[in-house]
Amino acid sequence: MCRSHFITLFLAAAVLSGCSSVSYKPAPRPVVTNPAMAHVSGSQDVTDRMYQQYQQWKGTKYALGGLSKKGIDCSGFVYVTYREKLGVRLPRTTDHQSRIGQAIDRRDLVSGDLVFFKTGFKVRHVGIYVGEGKFLHASTSKGVTISRLDNAYWQDKYWHSRRVTF
Repeated sequence: MCRSHFITLFLAAAVLSGCSSVSYKPAPRPVVTNPAMAHVSGSQDVTDRMYQQYQQWKGTKYALGGLSKKGIDCSGFVYVTYREKLGVRLPRTTDHQSRIGQAIDRRDLVSGDLVFFKTGFKVRHVGIYVGEGKFLHASTSKGVTISRLDNAYWQDKYWHSRRVTF
C-alpha cells in the first residue's frame, strides 16, 4: 500500500472513531484516588470544581487521544477532570465511561453526572453536567467549552446519562 493510501486510511479511521472506542470487555470500575476530594454529585462544591476546571482548560483544542492542554478528546477531558477535581479515576474511553455508575433520567441530572451523545453511526461523545441545562466537554470544533443540552444539535444527539457512584 502506498504512503498516501495509508495516510488517508489512518485519517479516515481517526475521524470515524471520534471520542468513541469499541470494547467488549466489562467497563473498569471508578477508583477513588483521593477520598478527601470525592464529593457527592450535585453539590455546589462539585459545580464549583467543574467551573474551575473550565477556567483552567477553556479553549484547549480537541485532539483525538489527547490528555494534555496541548490537545484533549472528550473522554480524556472527563477522565482528567474527575481525577483532578473529584479524586476519582474513571475508565479512559467513552465506551467504558458509558457503562459505569447508575443510569439516570435526563430530568434527574445533577452537577457531576456524565451525559452521552450519539454524534454519528458509531461515534459517541461525553461531557459532564454542570447544572442549569449545561454541560462541560471537549468539543471537536470549539475545544473545551460549555454547551447547552437544549441546543438543537445536542438535544437531537442526546443518548443517555450516568451518575458515577464510588
